[in-house]
Amino acid sequence: MKKTITCVEDLRLIAKRRVPKMFYDYADSGSWTESTYRANSSDFEAIKLRQRVAVDMTNRSLATTLVGHEVTMPVALAPVGMLGMQHPDGEILAARAAAKAGVPFTLSTMSNCSIEDVAKQTDQPFWFQIYVMRDRDFSDRLIERAKAAGCSALVLTLDLQILGQRHKDTRNGLSTPPKPTLVNLLNLATKPRWCWNMLRTPRRSFGNIAGHVEGVADMSSLSSWTASQFDPRLSWDDVKRFQDKWQGKLILKGILDAEDAESAAKTGAEAIVVSNHGGRQLDGAPSSIAALPAIVDAVGDKIEVLMDGGIRSGQDIIKAVALGAKGVLLGRAIAYGLGAHGERGVSMALDILRKELDTTMALCGLRDIKDVNARILATSQHQPEFARR
Repeated sequence: MKKTITCVEDLRLIAKRRVPKMFYDYADSGSWTESTYRANSSDFEAIKLRQRVAVDMTNRSLATTLVGHEVTMPVALAPVGMLGMQHPDGEILAARAAAKAGVPFTLSTMSNCSIEDVAKQTDQPFWFQIYVMRDRDFSDRLIERAKAAGCSALVLTLDLQILGQRHKDTRNGLSTPPKPTLVNLLNLATKPRWCWNMLRTPRRSFGNIAGHVEGVADMSSLSSWTASQFDPRLSWDDVKRFQDKWQGKLILKGILDAEDAESAAKTGAEAIVVSNHGGRQLDGAPSSIAALPAIVDAVGDKIEVLMDGGIRSGQDIIKAVALGAKGVLLGRAIAYGLGAHGERGVSMALDILRKELDTTMALCGLRDIKDVNARILATSQHQPEFARR
């Protein structure tokens, strides 16, 4: 009997069966002991909501704005590297699903589909995520390509100067496409749907890089180049340089400390994303939701505050908004949907989250997402600290 999909966890279990192990593990793991990866979700569970009764629940609205963009709910799709390995042409499919849902899609620099591919295959502007790389000329060309594609915001990731200790990726020998080792071939033999679809697309490499960087002609040199390109010298001066080159809406991603948030607010960027890179960088760092309240207190009146990490339900979204986030970015929930059912799976994930968010808001006694604040949280004085345990 076919199982009815009712939640994001159902999509995760399907994706785990359908996606090759190295790519599923890439999307669904953290660094080192994965304590921060786990805390991203478990800290949401510790936050409790106030149920209200005998209030008018009609005519509810989840509509708001994110970085000046009108959205149907306080959600954007986060940049996820190698999304096209969760499902062939994954970035194009996810961007289409996001456009249908009325929320922004963010394309990663480390995507399989290129900026031009996504722009050509979709009809809505999307956000583009970029790293500070040693090759500044390449970064400049990426920005120009994003401009030419009509991207509506640039998301500058600040927390990847060096790679965290990602043990599963190392053990799996992560590469795109997968290397033809015995272990990989045996695993791929159990994923016939994924293999058949992958054979039908040419997008199996890093589409934004291959063919755009001098000296990178094959997969081995491409792998070496990407491993050496993240720049440990990154400073706030680099942010100014990116602003000058982009001259559009800028979002700074990877803020986890109030002092860094204050520095970010001084740059003139439109928004920050409170994020620990999905628990894939500094293991032992606080969860994103635990870091959020102090950052909102420090800069919430100076810059728009978004967050990501651990969002698996509509209840998680409303808890983040209640603690001061203007909206959230969805990463793993989207990867699960894509791995499970392609574009339809992403639409399913967004629809599930929308319904959960709407129902939770109503049961908390509110009709408009713009009215959500810490008063919907069950005291002790509007929780966390985390969560007053």
